[in-house]
Amino acid sequence: MKKFKTMDAWISTILIISFTIISLINLDYTFLIGYIVVGAWQVISMIVHAVNGWFTESDSKRYIYHWIVVITLMIMLLGFAIYPILIYLLFILLFVSPFMALYYTWLCFDEVRKMNERPLALLK
Repeated sequence: MKKFKTMDAWISTILIISFTIISLINLDYTFLIGYIVVGAWQVISMIVHAVNGWFTESDSKRYIYHWIVVITLMIMLLGFAIYPILIYLLFILLFVSPFMALYYTWLCFDEVRKMNERPLALLK
């Protein structure tokens, strides 16, 4: 678990930084590809965490984040039936998604930090 979480956090960081730089250099649709790649990586990470039960206690930050993503996906599905909902949601996600990706990456590093704390530090 420790190895996966460390790799997960660094891969997210590298993907975000890489696509930000490439998008600023190209000034084209590359940022959309970045949205998809970073988002796909983080969704895979979320699924691995949920399946293994890592940091998914009902009061954890990850648990709340997972529910925010699930609710967003349910609203998107509803948006296919009610057209204007989907357009508004996609517009909102265009601006909110980068902050969600950064938060998720911070969350991963925070969990790695908690795992690497000495056992006696956990008693505080």
